[in-house]
Amino acid sequence: MSITRRSLLIASAASAAASLLAARAFAAAPPLEKKDTYKVGFAQTESNNPWRLAQTKSMQDEATARGWQLVYTDAAGSAAKQVADVNSMIAQGVDLIFLAPREEKPLIPAIMAAKGAGIPIILLDRNVDQSLAKPGEDYVTFIGSNFIEEGQRVGEYLVGLGGDKKIIIELEGTTGSSPANDRKKGFDDVIANNAEYQIVASQSGDFARDKGRQVAETLLQAHPDANVIYAHNDEMAIGAIAALEAAGRTAGRGDCLVFSIDGGKEAVQLVVDGKIEAVVECNPRFGPKAFDTAIAYSGGEAIAPVIINPDQMYTPENAAELLATAY
Repeated sequence: MSITRRSLLIASAASAAASLLAARAFAAAPPLEKKDTYKVGFAQTESNNPWRLAQTKSMQDEATARGWQLVYTDAAGSAAKQVADVNSMIAQGVDLIFLAPREEKPLIPAIMAAKGAGIPIILLDRNVDQSLAKPGEDYVTFIGSNFIEEGQRVGEYLVGLGGDKKIIIELEGTTGSSPANDRKKGFDDVIANNAEYQIVASQSGDFARDKGRQVAETLLQAHPDANVIYAHNDEMAIGAIAALEAAGRTAGRGDCLVFSIDGGKEAVQLVVDGKIEAVVECNPRFGPKAFDTAIAYSGGEAIAPVIINPDQMYTPENAAELLATAY
């Protein structure tokens, strides 16, 4: 091994050890000094769908309204880039970081690096592996929806309909993300307790419309008797409707029921139109709650480890009335 390479390896190991020791120096998440204004980071996971765009706008609008400086980054769907984004925010000396983790485990090093630098992190909309990082110790809190409950609500609605629609295709979200893991668990647990219902195929569509369409096309060809599609978000549900129509089938009670989670205006309109049976909302307007939580934390208030946003459900009975409230 060359002297140069050996030196680099030693320096890298020393840096990693220093970061770990610095993180361990805090028995709790780093404090936030009380100030009139803040420089905060928002590490977004991606911006390829309406939900993410609505979330980003909410955060930017709230920062502007309060006169805070917002350092915004877009990881473009890459966990590695998101780790680098957080490290860049640390180098820029932000006071606090709002992080929407791409995946549960790969973002742990970023959280520990921020903790080591004395910068608190608040997680938004996606959680991390609780065995590797804990709220109140490694980060302040998680703000988001109850993803398991979202999946349960879809499953319970389907079972409550009765009828003959019982052969299910599931379009999962991004592999390794907390919404995908939990929305699957909530739904699958309900189905497991109702033996007449069967999930014949379950595959990731990565929360993307075109990927959802492609996966739905493949799974519908393999399982032409499927008459229910449960998508973990609106984008994949809309892609699945395109796949059904391309196969000469129709989305709706007459042929194949489609269910979704998120509650964007396009999907809620499809409930009104009868193409999506029901949508469980996952509200993307995080700005007010996120910034209020940061202020409360700076004031020394006790912050709950999990802060759940209340979400409604759009059904054929209320979709037209509630359409204007959708993002």
